[in-house]
Amino acid sequence: MLVIPAIDLKDGQCVRLRQGLMTDSTVFSDDPAATATRWVNEGARRLHLVDLNGAFEGEPVNASAVEAIARAHPTLPVQIGGGIRELPTIERYLLAGVSYVILGTKAVKEPAFVAAACREFPGNIIVGIDAKEGLVATDGWAEVTTVLATELAKSFEQVGVSAIIYTDIARDGMMAGVNVPATLDMARASSIPVIASGGITHLDDIRALVKHTGEGIEGAITGRAIYEGAISLAEANALIDSVTRGSECP
Repeated sequence: MLVIPAIDLKDGQCVRLRQGLMTDSTVFSDDPAATATRWVNEGARRLHLVDLNGAFEGEPVNASAVEAIARAHPTLPVQIGGGIRELPTIERYLLAGVSYVILGTKAVKEPAFVAAACREFPGNIIVGIDAKEGLVATDGWAEVTTVLATELAKSFEQVGVSAIIYTDIARDGMMAGVNVPATLDMARASSIPVIASGGITHLDDIRALVKHTGEGIEGAITGRAIYEGAISLAEANALIDSVTRGSECP
């Protein structure tokens, strides 16, 4: 399992939102590249980038910052989401050195686009499923649909999606702990590996998730907790490594 630092980009700055509200943001840095280097130096094994402006506007806004991070760390897997609605946008990011592109709103509104993207860029496509009380939210979480998150995951099982990032909106940025039961429901809904997001606050959250790596949970994204020091990335990696080696009972 991977612990993946999140770098959320808004107006060129690194921020964290509470429950996806653009009006409730905390700025942690005005230098995204330096922030990425910080997490790399602390042991990051993958980075999760989100173009928040892009998610709301429907096209990339902070692409230059994303591409600069990918170029600066060419051996580190980087995944990016937010405003990705066209195949040329995916190609641009991959050519810049990004490893995975995350489709969210587009995946809900045009599922066939996911299949097309997987055919064109096999192994590089992740679907982001953001849910509020089990229902899928889109457009930067501004709209809540009537689609069940688990049913959406199941619908992508055969098209070649590399992973699903499951975000519990109610927990995101609230430092309230991860929703393990909902994450497990998502992992069990399909054979696609799941990366948990939203509410990962303490090492106990990592410990609770790593118990279920055999059930399809592949990673955990954390933002505010590592920025504020509630989770040490090095300690989280050490915990996962010890569990993997069998030296700690999770």
